[in-house]
Amino acid sequence: MPQTTRAAVVESGGAPFTLCDVVLDDPGPNEAVIRLVAAGVCHTDLGVASGGLPFPLPGVLGHEGAGVVEAVGAAVTRVAPGDHVVLSFTSCGDCRDCRGGHPAYCSTWLPLNLLGGRRADGSSTLGRDGEPLGGHFFGQSSFAERALADERSLVKVDADVPLTSIAPLGCGVQTGVGAVWNVLRPAAGDTVVVLGAGAVGLSAVMAAALSPATTIVAVDRITERLRLAQELGATHTVDPGSADLAESIAGITGGRGADGVVETTGNVGVLRRGVDTLAARGTLVVVGAPPFGTEVALDVNGLLGGKRVVGLTLGDSETQTFIPALVELVKRGRLPLHRLIGTYAFEDIGRAVRDMTEGKTIKPVLTFAGP
Repeated sequence: MPQTTRAAVVESGGAPFTLCDVVLDDPGPNEAVIRLVAAGVCHTDLGVASGGLPFPLPGVLGHEGAGVVEAVGAAVTRVAPGDHVVLSFTSCGDCRDCRGGHPAYCSTWLPLNLLGGRRADGSSTLGRDGEPLGGHFFGQSSFAERALADERSLVKVDADVPLTSIAPLGCGVQTGVGAVWNVLRPAAGDTVVVLGAGAVGLSAVMAAALSPATTIVAVDRITERLRLAQELGATHTVDPGSADLAESIAGITGGRGADGVVETTGNVGVLRRGVDTLAARGTLVVVGAPPFGTEVALDVNGLLGGKRVVGLTLGDSETQTFIPALVELVKRGRLPLHRLIGTYAFEDIGRAVRDMTEGKTIKPVLTFAGP
């Protein structure tokens, strides 16, 4: 039977999150009902809520959920009621990239996760007053007390690890970590530069600190975040408001430049300066997403030294193996995510959004009352 749950609904682009009752559809064969315990707030949620992406509104967002399985569809085999799960993106499972271990590049990724608001067959997972709502956001729509999630969005995790401490793994953290581990793959002695010290950037810093890279440079204009980056493993920091980025990186590296750069800001001017700091055969990973259609000008001759510019979605992670490994690192204290997290009761989602927008909290995590 469909069930009613409380969710944070965005009525139209630019409108606030408003709590109200919505109705979950019955789970399909490959879906599960999840009781949310925690959900991270990500800049992608805010971008969609602002009307910056053509997601169907009114709708329910949220894509960094963590909770407990309550019920499963007839064909679900990965999880069972009572399991603790982290919710991440969904994918078709059948296309070439999914079969090759790269589900973040699924041929149907955009409609299934970011733009469609419905299941692949066009049916709705959420409704209100007899009308469908935009849902199925990243296969979950976890800004709700209960979510109807795709099995491929679910990752079973160690029940001994508090779900509030690992909710951000579903998007932001695996993106930053994956940029370093799955794309840059630093060699011994490499220099890694991280542009932007928000949740994704600081996750990249922590990942670099767990790699053979010996020089890790965090770049940001906020002094407190640079200080935190140093505590999380950065060996150097640069404030581009007071120092030229290229000159600073040249000085740190003895003129060689950066072997790897992670660009998290979504600012094309910053991206261009990051490319200019690369050493011969260096790689810049584009993580930050400006509005659709944004272009950047690059010095073509400057690329001929073997420089690479690589786009990235969700860390190019295979979630079923990657996320449990991150959970284990959190459990052992080797990935100190708690340094980024600020917790807010679900009903305080408006304050969480404000604090994130104003830079008061790096990673807000909403918490939900028990059953």
